[in-house]
Amino acid sequence: MASIGQKLFSKHILFKYGFNYSPMYKRSTGKIIEITKDLLHVKVKIPISWKNRNYVNSIFGGSLFSAVDPIPMIQLLYLIGDDYVVWDKAADIRFKKPAKQNVYADFRYTEEELQDIKNRIDTENEIEVKKTTEIKSEDGTTTFCVVHKTIYVANKEFYKQKMKNRKKQKA
Repeated sequence: MASIGQKLFSKHILFKYGFNYSPMYKRSTGKIIEITKDLLHVKVKIPISWKNRNYVNSIFGGSLFSAVDPIPMIQLLYLIGDDYVVWDKAADIRFKKPAKQNVYADFRYTEEELQDIKNRIDTENEIEVKKTTEIKSEDGTTTFCVVHKTIYVANKEFYKQKMKNRKKQKA
């Protein structure tokens, strides 16, 4: 479906509206509000509402996490292209204070970071990329939680061969 959409819309438009209208992502209560044409920066808003308010009137931790969880992996997948396998490997969320207001998260990659990932894969075949996202107040002065993600990235041909070898070992 994404390949059909890319023929009709630019990647950044497809990314934004694909997420915002996806039933899975909508349930997180997060919404992509900004995305650059080059996909290097994505901004998400998580508004406090009756849909995500917990017993103590702050945003439910699961809503905070689910609103930021898929972005770094999918963003990287779009940025580095089809020659790579990209998977979420691990995640960790650390709460700092209750979010009793609308909160925001910024996701950034740089051209240098992407080139470094590609260079490392050229020599190592598979790597882990670590990304940290802070969920903050609108003015950026208050941090409510920090999410650490570990993303697995591999050369697609290497990964296919690795899976073939694994199947042979099990047989």
